[in-house]
Amino acid sequence: MSAAIDAILQRCQLLSAVHESRRQHLAQSSQLCKFAKGRVIFRQGDACPGVYVVGNGTVRVYKIGATGKEHVLHMVGPGGTFAEVAAIGGFDCPANAEAVTASVCALIPLDRLRKHLQEDHTLCLELISGLSFWVRHTITLLEDIVLRDAAGRVARFLLEAEPEDRNVVKLPGLKRHVASHLNLTSETFSRTLGRLIEAGLVVDLENNRVRLLDREGLHAISEGLFPQV
Repeated sequence: MSAAIDAILQRCQLLSAVHESRRQHLAQSSQLCKFAKGRVIFRQGDACPGVYVVGNGTVRVYKIGATGKEHVLHMVGPGGTFAEVAAIGGFDCPANAEAVTASVCALIPLDRLRKHLQEDHTLCLELISGLSFWVRHTITLLEDIVLRDAAGRVARFLLEAEPEDRNVVKLPGLKRHVASHLNLTSETFSRTLGRLIEAGLVVDLENNRVRLLDREGLHAISEGLFPQV
């Protein structure tokens, strides 16, 4: 078993409830995959290769509408997974996946995953617990789109982004990708970020990095309590 693969699976949110012995069994069946920046990992409608777990880098999962418009469903960083629902549900990839940066992933191949699930019902129950994370994620995304304005969505996103240090977050990918994920146009995202900067809540740094100056103020905006921003 590759130590690198096991280290990636240890950080995996989907496998957080899986017992160590079963996680190591999955690691023995997995393979390490490296993707260059911009590499398309799979396309919508492709046969699902299995569950990918991101070890390093960022992968965007997105759909393309009939008009050619893209919508980013997920920006997946270390510890996150993609293609998991298709793998467990047994259907083709419902979206596209692309490496936003050079990325390293562990792949649990579909045939081996389904064999493990058929032979180990406890693993099935443990994975159901992990999938509840994605149910929460989907509900949160719907709440943002339906209940929060642009400022609320951007503020919440910045507060929940994985920080480089306590007060600096790095946007996972291009700003237009983040805007699409929040169901905003690039112009609206930039304008909203500019309003947060003018209000003294954040500072836009180089290389897609943002310094958070006032977390309490951002939290108030995320809850719709500071509508003038």
